[in-house]
Amino acid sequence: MILVLTGATGSGKTEMAIALAKKLNAVIINADAFQVYEELSIATAKPSEAQQMEVPHFLFSFIPLTESYNVAEYQKDLRACLAEFAVRKQNVIIAGGTGLYIRAGLYDYRFQEEEEPFDMSAYSSFSNEDLHEILAKMDPESAAKIHPNNRRRVLRAIEIGLRAGQSKSEWESQQNHGPIYEARFYGIASERAKLYEHCDARVEKMFAAGLIEENRALIGKYGRSPKAFQAIGVKECFPYFDGEITLEECKELIKQHTRNYIKRQDTFFRHQFDIHWIETVEDILEDLGK
Repeated sequence: MILVLTGATGSGKTEMAIALAKKLNAVIINADAFQVYEELSIATAKPSEAQQMEVPHFLFSFIPLTESYNVAEYQKDLRACLAEFAVRKQNVIIAGGTGLYIRAGLYDYRFQEEEEPFDMSAYSSFSNEDLHEILAKMDPESAAKIHPNNRRRVLRAIEIGLRAGQSKSEWESQQNHGPIYEARFYGIASERAKLYEHCDARVEKMFAAGLIEENRALIGKYGRSPKAFQAIGVKECFPYFDGEITLEECKELIKQHTRNYIKRQDTFFRHQFDIHWIETVEDILEDLGK
């Protein structure tokens, strides 16, 4: 049995997943894009070592901070785990809030083969506005969905178009994107206002737990280039370390970015998955007839 437990940041997925896993004798597989990285713990609200000892956890803290990791790699890793646990007839709970990772792992989501590096250096000197104009001419549909300042996504859409010889939108439309695993989706229902309140409190706890100290040490060790440092709770510390904003402004920036992310998560979950919205573990067990 495969269950997906998702929900917005701060909705209580970690605790509920552990409680549910104990009831169902299940393992937990991570579905958070930043919890895959080693060492980065406080900013990502990663389950503690004690929590991970309560039930078996997989795909947590296994990628060095010096390496990058993407959705295509996660798809392979998740499916390898699912194949192994299927042989064992082991119940699985996929828990996390990165909707694209969940969708790519469980649905017919195919990626272009990219064994050979693709030279995008010709675009390095272009401004964000110029790049977005290029994309708009190549693929108006994708350009309408991507903000001009999201340089990474704009460049990625251009690259896909160049690789495929067709627009990113055309290439994606040819894919089935139907589910390839039988899974039950559960989302933790929370009022937006309560989520915001809880997340603001969690940010304060993160600072009290040593967020600044952890980030300062990791940045001192690895610099600012690791992809993992784009996580909310890390990138906002850069201007603080540079003396450009105060500690309180840093906190408020993290809170604001977290609230923005919650909105994006909610939109994705409601449009991409057939989710059963629940509030407690008992709700899930009742739905499963347990």
